[in-house]
Amino acid sequence: MKGVFVVIDGVGDEPCQSLGQITPLQAAKTPNLDVIAKKSKMDYCYPVKKDFVPESSEAVISLLGYDYLDVNRGPFEALGLGIKLNRGDLALRCNFATIDDLEKGHVLDRRAGRTLTTKEAKILAKAINKNVKLPFEFEFYPAVQHRGVLVIRGGFSDNISDIDGDVEDKKLKFSEPLDDEDETRLAANLVNQFVRHSYEVLDNHPINVERARKGLFAANVIFCRGAGNVPARFKKIKGKWMALGYMPLEIGIAKSVGMDVYKFRYPKLKSIDVYACLYSGLKYAVKYAVKMLKKYKNKYDYFYIHFKEPDLPGHDNKPHDKVNMIEYIDKYFFSFLKKFIGKNKLVVTGDHTTSCRLKSHTADPVPVLVYPHPAEKESEKRFIEIEGMKGRGHVGRKLLDETLFRK
Repeated sequence: MKGVFVVIDGVGDEPCQSLGQITPLQAAKTPNLDVIAKKSKMDYCYPVKKDFVPESSEAVISLLGYDYLDVNRGPFEALGLGIKLNRGDLALRCNFATIDDLEKGHVLDRRAGRTLTTKEAKILAKAINKNVKLPFEFEFYPAVQHRGVLVIRGGFSDNISDIDGDVEDKKLKFSEPLDDEDETRLAANLVNQFVRHSYEVLDNHPINVERARKGLFAANVIFCRGAGNVPARFKKIKGKWMALGYMPLEIGIAKSVGMDVYKFRYPKLKSIDVYACLYSGLKYAVKYAVKMLKKYKNKYDYFYIHFKEPDLPGHDNKPHDKVNMIEYIDKYFFSFLKKFIGKNKLVVTGDHTTSCRLKSHTADPVPVLVYPHPAEKESEKRFIEIEGMKGRGHVGRKLLDETLFRK
């Protein structure tokens, strides 16, 4: 083994009022990561570029050394679910969401309250695939919690806009062609047809009638985003890599850059307590990250470990949960890693900053920890935003070359 690359999703943040005007990273008790930080160089990184608010797909691709402009997220999600795409097929990442009705199009929640159980999602997906009729073959696949993937089979352009809720007026936006080609207009029309017809299936479905009775958000509309035809073909990443895989996006990206993937099945959401499921998922992720490193340390050069869960409290404005998740990772992962890493290299960062206040990604840089760093004197340092800003700075595409791969 030569090194480990750890990405803590959405770990950076702004000062939070409920934490006494400090960030979750500052508030979190991280004694094990602090021990590693003493012997490390603290720095910062713009995951894609300065003044750019990245999607997770753009950020991860960039941090691994590739061009974010080559990214269309839908095909990566499809690849991560094991869906085979033929040339010309259109793949889109999807969310079950909630609107008041199709005519008014007021968006009530972009993720159906995050309370859609795995069982409910499978039943609704089955109803969509059975009852929605399009002039081309399609499949809708449920993924983790409120997420899914839509694949329309045929020959289509992917140069279409997303179906989503407008940030300003909270209104449903339908897809539009972004050029004048017939294949593009056809693609946008088909995706819009799918959303309209699936709304008719979903809105009065017994699952959603029961959810409304319980006071939950109905999963009555599908947002379709990140249209693409096939995953980008990237030059294989340097060295022999293994990635921890449990979310479709990260699995798809890891496969696309030539990594082997160590998978585990993410816990099913069985009740409306989504955070219980997230904590359970984080427990699994940490457990299997440790297991992967122990088992394969002599077989692979590098390991990519991506912890997804801390991003979610940022989107939900739950800074205390973000603190708890960071502390859990420190207690059960970095406690192991500080002994395991030895003289091998370690880089720890985030894929983007997720602001609890704004409930969204921001263009702010993320902190970077580089271990070991012989030029640095051992001193009291922490993996936090303000400490990182004392560094010289990186941009995502150059980060690994300047840290993990650097001789």
